[in-house]
Amino acid sequence: MVESFWGKLKSEMVHHEHFATKDQARAAIFEYIEMLYSRQRLHAALGYLSPQQFEERHIR
Repeated sequence: MVESFWGKLKSEMVHHEHFATKDQARAAIFEYIEMLYSRQRLHAALGYLSPQQFEERHIR
């Protein structure tokens, strides 16, 4: 599972960017994980919904 995540991160994020500093790379990777991957990934514990979908349904 971890290898799949790192492969996805590299193919979607790292290989398409050039970072001038480590801080730029850290910020971009943090944003990818927190804003895209974690919020859009389907979770088995949430009935195979993304966290955003789950919250929207829960609010209704």
